[in-house]
Amino acid sequence: MFALGNWNFEVIVSDVDETPLENESAREYVSRLAKAKALAIRSKVKQEAVIIGSDTTVVDGQEILGKPIDEFDAERILKQLRGKNHQVMTGIAIYRVSDEKLVSDVCITDVPMRNYSDDEIAAYIKTGDPMDKAGAYAIQHAGFHPVSFLSGCYASVMGLPMCHIVRGLREFDIVPNADVPMKCQALLSYDCHATKEILNDKPSEVLNLRRLKEKE
Repeated sequence: MFALGNWNFEVIVSDVDETPLENESAREYVSRLAKAKALAIRSKVKQEAVIIGSDTTVVDGQEILGKPIDEFDAERILKQLRGKNHQVMTGIAIYRVSDEKLVSDVCITDVPMRNYSDDEIAAYIKTGDPMDKAGAYAIQHAGFHPVSFLSGCYASVMGLPMCHIVRGLREFDIVPNADVPMKCQALLSYDCHATKEILNDKPSEVLNLRRLKEKE
């Protein structure tokens, strides 16, 4: 997805414990993990680097739904989500090493699941696709197609809301070298109604870690 902006980038995997904390809300959870992932690799990059960390989870009410532990768990989750709305939350943290500036944001998308049958669930589980997916599904799966209609950020449900990335990078005076919303919609074959609202808004939180440390 980063390629949509024609940026030069490198993918570095961070080793972060993703266990939710006690009494931690889903929003707090994805925000914390996004920041932790960004900060975890700061010693591995150059001083001029800008790091983007992200984390996505599926939320049903107040329950965080991670990846299923086995096929029975996948069946349970898919039945739990069937025929009703849930939310997908993606936390984003953009961190500049040189001055420790951090921009944090959370994208929340309402996802209405269709009323798929038990047979469809069984057939989907047999593909193996649900086993490494939070919420036990991939919205883009052509065979299962769990969602009939979506009005929010489709890219977020797949894991990376690019308009939120573009919005956050503005705080660092970094602009894309391409029309990211247009390219994103073309890639996903999706007419996004959330783009204008997102790009005309401001990110939720802008911090400077160095200044915070000096105040301690």
